[in-house]
Amino acid sequence: MMLFKQKKDEVRRGGGNRILITITVVGSAGPLRFVVDEKEVVADVIETALKSYAREGRLPVLGTKLSDFFLYTPIAGTEALSPWAMIGSFGVRNFMLCKKARRQVQIKRKNSGSWKSWFSLASYH
Repeated sequence: MMLFKQKKDEVRRGGGNRILITITVVGSAGPLRFVVDEKEVVADVIETALKSYAREGRLPVLGTKLSDFFLYTPIAGTEALSPWAMIGSFGVRNFMLCKKARRQVQIKRKNSGSWKSWFSLASYH
């Protein structure tokens, strides 16, 4: 917590431009809005967004693991922003936070050639 406070103090003394950003979280009722330094990296913005989201008690619960999320801009389209890029370098103030898709677990079947195994799997779909 001390590191976070020191970082905020450094930003205040640094005289950097501070901007109000809006982050829309996929599946959430409304966007998050907070002020950041334009030289702050995307990874720190994602971390701040996750903390703010959790502090407000929003649903669905997202978790706090930074590496599970992507940040997008309307300009970049489907390409996620680099976690090491500066947030002010994109020239936009609206972002979208998305959780990475989990890998699907493949079902291994016994007797894959048997008609009984095909019939039992077909009834689940």
